[in-house]
Amino acid sequence: MLFLRLFLEFFKTGLFAIGGGMATIPFLYEMSDKTGWFTHADLANMIAVSESTPGPIGVNMATYVGYITGMNAGGTALAFLGALTATIGLITPSVIVIMLVAAVLKKFSENHYVNSAFYGLRPASTALIAAAGITVVITNLLPINDIIEKGVLAVNWQGLILAAALWVLMNKVKFTKKLHPIVFIGISAVVGIIFSMN
Repeated sequence: MLFLRLFLEFFKTGLFAIGGGMATIPFLYEMSDKTGWFTHADLANMIAVSESTPGPIGVNMATYVGYITGMNAGGTALAFLGALTATIGLITPSVIVIMLVAAVLKKFSENHYVNSAFYGLRPASTALIAAAGITVVITNLLPINDIIEKGVLAVNWQGLILAAALWVLMNKVKFTKKLHPIVFIGISAVVGIIFSMN
């Protein structure tokens, strides 16, 4: 039952992943709350790792969640089964939609309704990605759960300073804004390791 649920949860996520992997993040937050398979902090870590490694973020995250869920259910063998199940669940809707679209797009490419539907999907996917970005920022820099539970303003000052420094380096400093993003990912990883030693 666990693997069937894993497949179905990621199938639903993949079904509404309009706009790519980042658009899956609001659905993953909902999945976290509903299933308890991972926490919001785990999801933030998954996003960081997924964005730092090759491959689509949605697939990376589905594989990771499936692996962790399977591992918690019964060890390495189930971990690989969980990773495979979640990944297949996530990509199945896309495969089906791509096959359907490929079959009819040529025929309906000039259709006014088809063009209007694509026009309406663009702002929807933009909103999903923006919501994901805002949620990630709040989770990492302004932990809202700490504010609610402890009643004090909890700000991740180290993360806020790092984010501001990276923004300045990537956008305002002439020399560094030409650097490849992998350089900034590496710098962030090193700074994170240094911060965690304190």
